Amino acid sequence: MRTSWADSADNSATRSSNTHAQSNRAAYVPPHLRNRQMTSEPPVPSNSAAALPANDRSSYGGPTASSYGGSSFNKPDFGRQGYGSGFQTGGGGGGAWNNNRGGGRDRGRREANPFENDDAADQSIGEQENTGINFDAYDDIPVETSGENVPPPVNTFAEIDLGETLNQNIKRCKYVKPTPVQRYAIPISLAGRDLMACAQTGSGKTAAFCFPIISGIMREPFVQRPRVGRTAYPLALILSPTRELSCQIHDEAKKFSYQTGVKVVVAYGGAPINQQLRELERGVDILVATPGRLVDLLERARVSLQMIRYLALDEADRMLDMGFEPQIRKIVEQMDMPPPGMRQTLLFSATFPKEIQRLASDFLSSYVFLAVGRVGSSTDLIAQRVEYVLESDKRSHLMDLLHAQRETGIDGKQGLTLVFVETKKGADALEHCLCVNGFPATSIHGDRTQQERELALRSFKSGNTPILVATDVAARGLDIPRVAHVVNFDLPNDIDDYVHRIGRTGRAGKMGLATAFFNESNLSLAKPLADLMQEANQEVPAWLTRYAAKASYGGGNRNRRTGGSRFGGRDFRREGSFNKGTDYYGGGGTGGHGVPGSYGGGYGQGVTSAWD
Repeated sequence: MRTSWADSADNSATRSSNTHAQSNRAAYVPPHLRNRQMTSEPPVPSNSAAALPANDRSSYGGPTASSYGGSSFNKPDFGRQGYGSGFQTGGGGGGAWNNNRGGGRDRGRREANPFENDDAADQSIGEQENTGINFDAYDDIPVETSGENVPPPVNTFAEIDLGETLNQNIKRCKYVKPTPVQRYAIPISLAGRDLMACAQTGSGKTAAFCFPIISGIMREPFVQRPRVGRTAYPLALILSPTRELSCQIHDEAKKFSYQTGVKVVVAYGGAPINQQLRELERGVDILVATPGRLVDLLERARVSLQMIRYLALDEADRMLDMGFEPQIRKIVEQMDMPPPGMRQTLLFSATFPKEIQRLASDFLSSYVFLAVGRVGSSTDLIAQRVEYVLESDKRSHLMDLLHAQRETGIDGKQGLTLVFVETKKGADALEHCLCVNGFPATSIHGDRTQQERELALRSFKSGNTPILVATDVAARGLDIPRVAHVVNFDLPNDIDDYVHRIGRTGRAGKMGLATAFFNESNLSLAKPLADLMQEANQEVPAWLTRYAAKASYGGGNRNRRTGGSRFGGRDFRREGSFNKGTDYYGGGGTGGHGVPGSYGGGYGQGVTSAWD
């Protein structure tokens, strides 16, 4: 029905009167202005750098002189769609270019300070421990290097040009001077060389490969990455065998990369993948991952390895053993990762058997082998005790030890105790037994959910449950500073696993105690265990010596130490060509920088690398 102009005017008047009747209704607010606090101050102009958070990269076309309070220094905008380059200020970082290297969709999230929790932890611990590293323990650590043109070691971080922001983070971490593995590994890595490093547990291996990777990414000119769907293109990949170790490396790398603009993301199984995918979409430079979850991400085409410049394997011997080798070969050789020579590869572990070295050499090109003697070789760091305990008496004997330890606590404060068992079922049963008998304990093993494992570790680190019963999932790489006592309730089948287990105490040059329960079922471990204790200047019980002699008389020993005296491994390329002229910190007969006098560089006669 058509209406006249008069009808329209009447309708308009009616609507006007209804508006006056409902004058208490709130005025319309556009969506982009909702949830804003009302203020009488004028809004900040949208094109001002002050309107953006320090790390905001969205819709900012690049810094200007006025943005920096009169500075005439300008950073060119690389023209990435949707993001600009931002200059990171504040926080004492000295001003680092935060140019969205990760290439993701980071919508202006302010970077969290990873050192805040450390400060709180230091205050809560108080005087329970000396938080510094006992560098005196490192004075006589032997070091061997082999390979062509090995770069010289350094004595201080000041000698290494890592960049101002990274140096600030090193100071925040309270690192005074480099540990032996850092003295040698960082210059080798910065020189662009591939590296296979065998160094004692608790010696700072994580920093030894993180520092050169972060510094190298910071120095690289801007690299335009492909923009294919929602695929992430990291520049560095760090692989580790366990979820807990991956999380630990991620936390440390976040501290080292704070305010550098280098983005670190972790991906591991047992946790919801959606959150990890969101983090990858925001951008990633360094991806820390477990092999299983990484293969999943690669098959989903959510991660591509074609831009990888750096590949690091922590606990590399475990990664190439225990069933991990097919996954590692798939990641390194069958995906789109650049081949050796086009990327830099860094392998680290506390033990490197010769057969694992042969496997690992497939991933390396003209590499340097670095062997650093175990800190645990010093008598005054890890005191090793072996006690003969029948299987049926183990629980009561353990509780006697824990009771005595509780009685001798200093001012009521006691260190943490880590108890290793062989099976998951055994871990649960022992945890229950301890709790029932008044010893607060928790456990960690492969059948626990990731959330349960993280809660158990958090409770153990904080001291709420000062006893942790664990399988070998906790034997590799975990850095828990206040572990005073490691108990091998069930001895492992392999001596290298024993080395990794006791390495959870006596870390960073501090004192530690390791106790092992031995009986007839551990006969195959008698000879290597006695040799290891003798090598570390520990008192070897007479009954263990007799068992060791019996085992030797019985035939070959598959658990023979592969590394020789004081080392967790030696370069298989130069088998039989070593002499005793190793480099000690006090000097010694070396032919170059930490190289024994007989070294000529290169490979042993008749032995070639797979990539030569």
